[in-house]
Amino acid sequence: MRIQSLTLYCAAALTACVPAGAQPPRIAVQSASALPSYAAVTTQVLGAPLVIDARVRSATRVKDAEAVGLTPGRARFYIEADVLSLIRGKAAMPARIVYLADVPLDSRGRAPKLKKMRVLLFARPIGGQADQVQLTGVDAQREWTPELDARVRGIIHEVLAPDAPSAITGIGNAFHVPGSLPGEGETQIFLTTAANLPVSLQILRRPGEQPRWSVSTGDIVDESAGAPARDTLLWYRLACGLPAQLPASAIDQEDPENARAAREDYQLVRRELGACS
Repeated sequence: MRIQSLTLYCAAALTACVPAGAQPPRIAVQSASALPSYAAVTTQVLGAPLVIDARVRSATRVKDAEAVGLTPGRARFYIEADVLSLIRGKAAMPARIVYLADVPLDSRGRAPKLKKMRVLLFARPIGGQADQVQLTGVDAQREWTPELDARVRGIIHEVLAPDAPSAITGIGNAFHVPGSLPGEGETQIFLTTAANLPVSLQILRRPGEQPRWSVSTGDIVDESAGAPARDTLLWYRLACGLPAQLPASAIDQEDPENARAAREDYQLVRRELGACS
């Protein structure tokens, strides 16, 4: 009965927020063979109120006919796990929890051995059920490794820091000021954030030099701040939050030549940040 009730709850939760005909999020066990990227783990941390270090105690396969929204090539399991530690979460966790996970089958259609596996879970609580959690999405159950554990804890430390950079929500305005020499100029681009905190980009061009850019996270523009280091939360906010193109509304007051220079400088920033992957 308990398996059935959790199955029905999670099936409803998975399908409630997707359009008709769309596939619900798939929950998978991630192989420990490769460390997931900083961006992938950060996305999971930001979307998970709970991050749990646990060990699978038992895994009972749910009949495919009862696994609503199950993707071909996967099997759904009702999992009981012992909580080893709560890495992120506001309330204490019970010693044992239960949840559903959709795991990929191998080439011969067999499910992996889950019992005794140590896992990291990215999850949300189920209201009124302290010992039940719901995984947040694809790869929300990952096999534990020391490297992954360290990466997750480091990202959580960044996210919870008082001065953590806020999510980028768009671009306010931008302008370009040409210099007195050919090829000289400066572009400033002001971003909007979820917390209404000031963030701006500065791109400087000097004749005979490589263009350089920096990001300021305060009211004062600090050209000496430089570009953010890769695999930091500020890098993630920019690489994963900036739109692909500088919107026309940001430069509609600029003359065509200055607007062109601003667009080029914006693309320079995008290239040097690299892909959010």
